[in-house]
Amino acid sequence: MTILPGNTNRPPILAAEPPKSPWGSGDDDQGGGPRNPWALPPGGRKPANKPTALDEFLKKARGGGGGGNGGGGGFGGLPVSPNPRALWLIGAGIILLVWILYTSIHPIAPQERGVVTYLGRYSGTLDSGIAMTMPAPIARVVKVDVQNIRIENFPETGSENLMLTRDQNIIDLAYAVRWKIANPQDYVFQIDKPRETVRATAESVMREVVANQTLDAALGPGRAQMENQAQERMQKVLDDYKSGIVVVGVGIKQADPPARVNDAFKDVTAAQQDAQGVRNQAQSYAKQVIARAEGEASQFDKVYEQYKLAPAVTRRRMYYETMEAVLAKSDKTIVEPSNVVPYLQSQGARRLPDSVPAAPAAVTPTQPVTTTGGGQ
Repeated sequence: MTILPGNTNRPPILAAEPPKSPWGSGDDDQGGGPRNPWALPPGGRKPANKPTALDEFLKKARGGGGGGNGGGGGFGGLPVSPNPRALWLIGAGIILLVWILYTSIHPIAPQERGVVTYLGRYSGTLDSGIAMTMPAPIARVVKVDVQNIRIENFPETGSENLMLTRDQNIIDLAYAVRWKIANPQDYVFQIDKPRETVRATAESVMREVVANQTLDAALGPGRAQMENQAQERMQKVLDDYKSGIVVVGVGIKQADPPARVNDAFKDVTAAQQDAQGVRNQAQSYAKQVIARAEGEASQFDKVYEQYKLAPAVTRRRMYYETMEAVLAKSDKTIVEPSNVVPYLQSQGARRLPDSVPAAPAAVTPTQPVTTTGGGQ
């Protein structure tokens, strides 16, 4: 193979050239274009660590000082990073302030009263309005509604409430007790469970009252008396307890025999009502008779007064009036000393009818028919 000597004078485009980059010719200071920032400077040494503008900005933002502020508190208006301990103290202070305000200011409604205690000891009673006390747990206020009337129903579930009467009968009684608070101090301190105390007292007292009544009285006419007795005895027991409770009233809603014998008791009640109706009719008739008798007696007294003034005239007049009343209801018969002569009726005269018509008697033609009066 023969190698021919080439032309050493090649055109520039075909000459071997090093690759070029956007930063120029690299380390060659003589080349054109900007120098590579990651390349070593001339002399082969890196420059000292000089803070940049971004580092200065971040340092000032963190409050690290510098930049002519003499180590001041931050850059511009950026907030300084707080201390965690300071945050806890601020939060605890806010919570404490809210707690003091919440437990020191007490709005009392018009129907309420506030019982104040200092370290557990009674201090006073607050009226309606806005009041201030020491914060809790030093002072404590218990609000009590003194106008609300509470109602306790017996029984609560609608089941039977059987009680024994004085005549050994059983009655199913349903009633209600109304009560309210009269003394807030006693209500808060003297009894632990006010509602349970009222219910237990009412149950005990009502059983005692029913045990002193008969069945007939408990079913009807004795209800009002039982209600009054139960209210008085309940109030006495609650006052002995110093409960601060006043019983407004006791009302019996239902007083019936047990359900198993209710039909028989209804029959008995109906019979009693019928008997009472007949008794009322008899009493009404007796009153009428008595009134009529009293009127006749008064009339007799008036006649007697006239009789004492003129006995003969009054006697004759009474005789005539009596005979007139008697003879007006019968046929007339004239009686003479020698014999009895029947009078002849005039044409068209009225004759009173006999009470019982008599059968016509058989008369013979030879005997004359004679019409006589009814009374001989």
